[in-house]
Order: sequence, then C-alpha cells, then structure tokens
Amino acid sequence: MKRDQLLPLTETVYYILLVLLEPAHGYAVMQKIEALSEGQVKVAAGTLYGAFENLAGRKLIRPVKSDDPRRKTYETTVRGRDILMQDCRRMEQMIALARGALREEKR
Repeated sequence: MKRDQLLPLTETVYYILLVLLEPAHGYAVMQKIEALSEGQVKVAAGTLYGAFENLAGRKLIRPVKSDDPRRKTYETTVRGRDILMQDCRRMEQMIALARGALREEKR
C-alpha cells in the first residue's frame, strides 16, 4: 500500500487531529494538547491558526457551527480521521520493530 504524502504527521498536526475528533475552538485545542501531552507539547496561537488554515485546505478538518459566534469551532473530517489512523498504524509498526530489536539486544 502506498503511503499518503501527508505522512508522517508532525507532532502538532497529530495532536490537532486527535483533539478535534470532538469539535473544539482554538483555545480549547491548545489546552487539550498541553494536557494530553502532559505539558510536553505547547502550541502557540499563531502556529495553531496557521495549522487550522492548512488542515482545512487539505480537507482534514472543517469548521462547524458554534454556540459562540466569536469563536471558530473545528472538527476532524473523515479524511482527517483516516490520515490519523494511518499514522497510528505507522507508529505502531515502528514501535513493534524497536521493541523486538531491543528484546534481541538483551539476550
């Protein structure tokens, strides 16, 4: 199977797609990424909104209606979910290979 040209995802894009599996606005996305990554990943507003524009252009996220007209809310599209799943599988394969190699090294 040919790998999608969007892969591998950057850490920031990975977390954005993951967080937006449930609709959220920018500030909430920044907070959730920091919480999920246990403070290891912090996304600045400029980076986030640039990523939103890029991901929306690639049809990986889309704007959705919000109760608060002052905030733009987004969610991951079906294509975005598929790309996220492909990257998860890619990383799982890499981890399995590394674990196998490290077990061999211990012997």
